[in-house]
Amino acid sequence: MNVTHTRPRTARTAALAAALAAVLLAGTACSTKTEGGSTEDGADGVKAGPGVSDKAIKLGALTDLTGPYATLGKSIVQAQQMWADEINAAGGICERKVEIVVKDHGYDVQKAVTAYADISPDVVALPQVIGSPVVAALLDDIQRDSMLTFPQAWAASLLGMDAVQVLGTTYDLDMIAAVDFLTRSKKIAKGDTIGHVYFEGDYGANALEGSEWAAEQAGVKVVGQKIKATDTDLTAQVSALSKAGVKAVLISAGPAQTASLAGVAAARGLQVPIISSAPGYSPQLMKTPAAPALEAMVHVVSAAPAVSSELPGVKKMVASYNAKYPGEPVDSGVLSGYNAAQLMGADLKKACEGGSLTREAVVKAHRSQKNADTGLGTPQNFTYVTAPASRSTYVLKPDAKAVGGLVGVEEAHKAPGVDAYLAARG
Repeated sequence: MNVTHTRPRTARTAALAAALAAVLLAGTACSTKTEGGSTEDGADGVKAGPGVSDKAIKLGALTDLTGPYATLGKSIVQAQQMWADEINAAGGICERKVEIVVKDHGYDVQKAVTAYADISPDVVALPQVIGSPVVAALLDDIQRDSMLTFPQAWAASLLGMDAVQVLGTTYDLDMIAAVDFLTRSKKIAKGDTIGHVYFEGDYGANALEGSEWAAEQAGVKVVGQKIKATDTDLTAQVSALSKAGVKAVLISAGPAQTASLAGVAAARGLQVPIISSAPGYSPQLMKTPAAPALEAMVHVVSAAPAVSSELPGVKKMVASYNAKYPGEPVDSGVLSGYNAAQLMGADLKKACEGGSLTREAVVKAHRSQKNADTGLGTPQNFTYVTAPASRSTYVLKPDAKAVGGLVGVEEAHKAPGVDAYLAARG
């Protein structure tokens, strides 16, 4: 995930963020050690470590509550707090209450590094870290500390470390699915040219890797347009793609860029299908002037289903969230955050059953999960450190009337060639 756009920090935004963080931080200032001051075995015989006492299990969240992903960060934080409240109401995990310590980095890498140094001695795992650049800067520390971490980022470059788990698919697999969707629906044919607008950095580079591989298999050409996170007017890119005669456009950027691409393309007569990576869409776009173009031209590829899905687990989550946070939007961040929290909870329960809640034991428990299924999407396999946890992608479509602003078009499926692509990549 990369920065989608910048906006000034208003006093109201800062105050809301501070209040939210204060609520979630309440009660987390006490020591993580057991009452006897030891981080060894608990009174129940369960071996403990940082973030675990006889009474509590502390988890950390390095999030964005005041930067460009503040809306997403708020949704994830609230969803994970809802999960913790539900778990605690049912007796906790390993007879311990779950506490979530929230740190806001505002999508500033240096602030995130400082926040990690501050939070790491006192938590056992991180069910939320927002941002590819942030995760990349923390990788060595996370691995050194055996801190099980679920990034809110999906670049393949984050694979390969025991303690870091990309949930679902990676950006390249989703773009392979996007090209497959365009081919199967006969929106492109052999010999055509397609465009790919993408952020500089790991997110865009990984997405482009997938689209170029899939395009070669389909006999089509990719014209790339690399942009920066601060580029929010894509008029020049649309002009270049129009001159190239593209029959479709892929975009791996942020919501602001997707809105600009669709709006400008529609205004300039470039009426071609647009398919966005999941971070490139947010339901807030349906309240902008670009909404008609988005509904008419755009699809979204994602490892997660739409929040409007009829899956029982998703419907239950939406109802619970609406009850706990009335009036708050139920977006993809709610689903992503709640799913990550449930998976983390399953890891903690399994570690407890094994008699140890040390960080190393939690990582081991996680990596033993071969068919993890929260009912919020497709099952995931966490046993392969270097491979994506899932190879199945949903195809979604913007809909202003739907909960979360998206509806399902195709259920999750593995695109042809994905296994071969991963085998070739090694």
